[in-house]
Amino acid sequence: MAKRATVAQRVAEAVGTVLGVTEMPIRIRAWDGSEAGPADAPLVVVRSRRALRRLVWAPGELGLGRAYVSGDLDVEGDIYAAFSAVSSVGRLAADDGSPAFSLRERLALIRTAAGLGVLGPNPTPPAEEVRINGSGRLHSRSRDAAAVSYHYDVGNDFYRMVLGPSMVYSCAVWDDAGVGLDAAQEAKLDLVCRKLELRPGTRLLDVGCGWGSLALHAAQHYGAQVVGITLSTQQANLARKRLAEAGLTDRVDIRVQDYREVADGPFDAISSVGMAEHVGRAQLPVYVSRLTDLLRPGGRLLNHAIAWNAGETTWDPDTFIARYVFPDGELISLGEMVRTLEATGLEVLDVEALRQHYALTLRAWVDNLEKQWDEAVAATTVGRARVWRLYMAASALAFEAGTMGVNQVLLQRPGGDRPPLRRTGWV
Repeated sequence: MAKRATVAQRVAEAVGTVLGVTEMPIRIRAWDGSEAGPADAPLVVVRSRRALRRLVWAPGELGLGRAYVSGDLDVEGDIYAAFSAVSSVGRLAADDGSPAFSLRERLALIRTAAGLGVLGPNPTPPAEEVRINGSGRLHSRSRDAAAVSYHYDVGNDFYRMVLGPSMVYSCAVWDDAGVGLDAAQEAKLDLVCRKLELRPGTRLLDVGCGWGSLALHAAQHYGAQVVGITLSTQQANLARKRLAEAGLTDRVDIRVQDYREVADGPFDAISSVGMAEHVGRAQLPVYVSRLTDLLRPGGRLLNHAIAWNAGETTWDPDTFIARYVFPDGELISLGEMVRTLEATGLEVLDVEALRQHYALTLRAWVDNLEKQWDEAVAATTVGRARVWRLYMAASALAFEAGTMGVNQVLLQRPGGDRPPLRRTGWV
């Protein structure tokens, strides 16, 4: 007589269908305590039947994300090992992230779920999931403001725990892995200032200024006159407070303003660090044209942006990253970004790839979050903290694998001083 399959074995079968694999890369512990899968594989705990129901209704990255954020599904042990095992095989490892889920697979998943008695209505998504489709057309000013507010206005205290004292939410620059996050972030800020050739009196526009860290550094260490713009009210309030405490309010103006609304150029230099990812492919020529127009002849632009390295991609509103992290965010390849930047006549002076640096930065942020987990949950919600843990750990793995990159492109508008013969001004 054939032995009856355990709950964990049937759950593993369902998860394997979702992943598109026949050999499980993880070990499963089901809600009844039974386990199935390779003994030495990372352990994923399916805490409730609702986790499987979520996968029936959204069989893929989004369903897995919902189950994790809600706590219906969890990881025991090394989160990097578990996320890597799941994302490196089958359907989730495909370049486009969403190969067709066949009718046969869907029926197999439904049969397995029915056998476990978990079929039912689509569970309500976690409260942290967002849809901003009603805020206007894609990348309109009102909708961009809503998207930025969703991600950045989750509490300055929460971000301080994750980012550390530097309050810099972009890739640090590491001399080596042992220098520490704060020193690596200060090195990045200084590198940007040197690439832009800032000096006393230089007028700098910092697009997507965040909590004011680059503006503060440029004014304090280089004597620059800075205009910093952000769409996040919470960021602007803290940036102004930090600058007042440093006695720099006469040198820095922080505004809640869209880059398309800036009208007081020209600027000697423009920095855009971690902001172009919010612009969108369709608006990218507008973004580049607007910044070029705001730059004086001979002025420099530094565009620091994450790039998608895994083939062609388009914006998909039904991914975990779009629903829980960066609504409307679009990653552009380095080639497309450079072509668009050059299209307005800007000259490329330098391109620096910082992919490995971002992996180190993300791991440091995850470490900060883990060390202050209870405080971070108290500052926001447990679901939000789980979103940040998942997205930052998974992103670290993507940078390590080369699926994503991050690049600083330094450009100069023609008509002013000749650019340097070599990089001696900033290396």
